[in-house]
Amino acid sequence: MSENPAPRRPSVGGGALLGPVMRPLNSLVEKLIPSALVFAIGLTVIVAILALLFTDAGPLQVIEEWGLGLAGLLQFMNQIALVLFLGHILASTRPVRALLRRLARIPRSPMQSYVFVFVVASLAALITWGLGLVVGGLMAREVAEQARRREMPVHFPMLVASGFSGFVVWHMGYSASGPLTAATPDSFVADVLGEPLAITETVFSGWNMVAAAVTIIVVAGALTLIAPRDPQQVVALDVDAREEDAELDDEVVTPADRVDASRLPTLLVGLMLVGYLTIHFAGGGGLTLNIVNWSFLTLIMLLVRSPFELLALTRAAAGNVGDILLQFPLYAGILGIMAGTGLMQVFSEAFVAISTEQTFALFAFLSAGIVNFFVPSGGGQIAVQAPILLEAAESLGTDPAVAIMAVAYGDQWTNMIQPFWALPLLAIAGLRMRDILGYTTIVLIASGLVFAGVLLAMS
Repeated sequence: MSENPAPRRPSVGGGALLGPVMRPLNSLVEKLIPSALVFAIGLTVIVAILALLFTDAGPLQVIEEWGLGLAGLLQFMNQIALVLFLGHILASTRPVRALLRRLARIPRSPMQSYVFVFVVASLAALITWGLGLVVGGLMAREVAEQARRREMPVHFPMLVASGFSGFVVWHMGYSASGPLTAATPDSFVADVLGEPLAITETVFSGWNMVAAAVTIIVVAGALTLIAPRDPQQVVALDVDAREEDAELDDEVVTPADRVDASRLPTLLVGLMLVGYLTIHFAGGGGLTLNIVNWSFLTLIMLLVRSPFELLALTRAAAGNVGDILLQFPLYAGILGIMAGTGLMQVFSEAFVAISTEQTFALFAFLSAGIVNFFVPSGGGQIAVQAPILLEAAESLGTDPAVAIMAVAYGDQWTNMIQPFWALPLLAIAGLRMRDILGYTTIVLIASGLVFAGVLLAMS
């Protein structure tokens, strides 16, 4: 599903405490930011030029590395697509959707609405990034619908920005691809370290969990500063654009139809998955992207009422992975150029060269944030940056867990101004990246201060 054209919106920031900053920022964004697809193509050209300028690669090698890179992340792309696909289905099941609707009745003012959507999306993102993106979009719509019924002036683009802002903590949680890779036996990270890095040293460490809580609090405060307060500047949810539940229009006529309408087939698969996950964890198995996917497939199978319902939810979710599947090879090609020509090594080593024991984690974070802008893939970044940064961390005496989380923080940080991962949420909301980018840029600044402070404190 492509980004939907949105009607021209009034100037935002009216009445906000940071209104003088928000108005020119949003005006600039609206004029200069292209579609996410054009953005990816533009980044490809920029990286190719940088490779020609800063490495020994010639034009033919750059093109060859780009072509070879297109298929370089196919397995990871399928895993990520499944996370998003299953996350959308799970968030759209009747029990979860009913829960979202009950939660949407909680906010009683516009300011409460913005903060509430952000906090709920953040908590969902800490469970898994795919669920966070979908819940962020659905919660924004549900809260906007409740506000419309109460005649409460809530700015819908701000609600959507709040929902996407929850994504800024995803790499601190359950589906963190970098730490999960480091915790996987025989992974390239484990090979560099000599052994897997336990998830309790990274995601589930006390300092990371405190950092996640502080980030949520600080970003929530930033959202209150940039939220429009002038009712004349509020853009409400378009009534015609409201998303309806997936309809079960399959008729039950034949015995085969009755099987498809029965809860038994999906329940059976769900119980089998419960058995498998129990065996896996009881045997000392850890968290991987595959296990995250099977965990959510388990919940889906237990929550849906029949294969009919599951197929309806599947049809509704399928459209939201289209842009990801189209653009992921382009970003894989960018990764191919950066890795194959040595550009990423040049870039990472430049940061390492100016690092000290006290500043290494900060510079690793900044380098990961910049690389993420060109390669928005936590797993892809870890694959290329981790060997360089971990060797540097060892030579400087830095805890490898801090190095891994520095890359994770950088990866999630610049997502706030990178349109790639906003595509599923924007598809649900019916908006464009330029409608929310002014707000998420402020989130980038606020969260960046927290991440930098934490990493300096841990050095």
